[in-house]
Amino acid sequence: MLRPAILLLALSLVSFSSPEANPMGEAAIPATTETAIATTGGLSFEEKQMAFSQHLEQVYQEANLKNKGLSFPVFKQAFIGFLNLKQRASVSPEQDILTIVDFTKSSREKRMWVIDLEAKKVLFNTLVAHGRNTGNDKAVKFSNKPNSYMSSLGFYVTDQTYFGKHGLSLKLEGMDEGFNTNARERAIVIHGADYATDDFVKQYGRLGRSLGCPALPTEISKEVIETIKNETVLYVHSNDATYKSNYLNTALAVESFAADLSVFAENI
Repeated sequence: MLRPAILLLALSLVSFSSPEANPMGEAAIPATTETAIATTGGLSFEEKQMAFSQHLEQVYQEANLKNKGLSFPVFKQAFIGFLNLKQRASVSPEQDILTIVDFTKSSREKRMWVIDLEAKKVLFNTLVAHGRNTGNDKAVKFSNKPNSYMSSLGFYVTDQTYFGKHGLSLKLEGMDEGFNTNARERAIVIHGADYATDDFVKQYGRLGRSLGCPALPTEISKEVIETIKNETVLYVHSNDATYKSNYLNTALAVESFAADLSVFAENI
């Protein structure tokens, strides 16, 4: 995921390293976590954080995410979760695909982005429907309960595909306890739907709604599903103040990023 240019830039910081307290004010990383993360050639945490921030901004700019409607804070949260899921070996090590849904936006907007983090490129930017009881045009209420017909927030890992009543569909594994971990039981999957189209918006002023699934326009659903299947990260965002996630630990994400710097340094 990390290009040599940004790695060399980060590694050049070593000569300026000095021990400092965690500048982000986050809780110290547990010893069990520290032993699982590679030591990074004398870089202080502040220097690791600087390299992390530079890379994050570079991906955001080169992928033209601002012009495609994705805010930097939402992208940052999704990227932090992506790194932490990678560090825990919860997702495929071969794929640097990150999918983001921003449910703070109107259903009339293209509020799903599929990003190739290695190529720094948006592969898809599309409409996506929310659950029937989550709201009309905007998604405002969320649930993890069976038969709620609401969307669920948080981090998911994509699984295998299958053919159901909506054609090719993609199973999802909810990773955030209390927020989306009933996705399997609720049959929350990604699928195509004729109510998730521009034509539906033109007729009704908003997208149609699902039973809780993130439904996509039928004309691109198969291509999106084939791209993100098999252990890639999906992050569903909202402004729900109750949402919390173990995968939004910034300090741990910075250390995970720095571990990649260390591996590269050992081979130059």
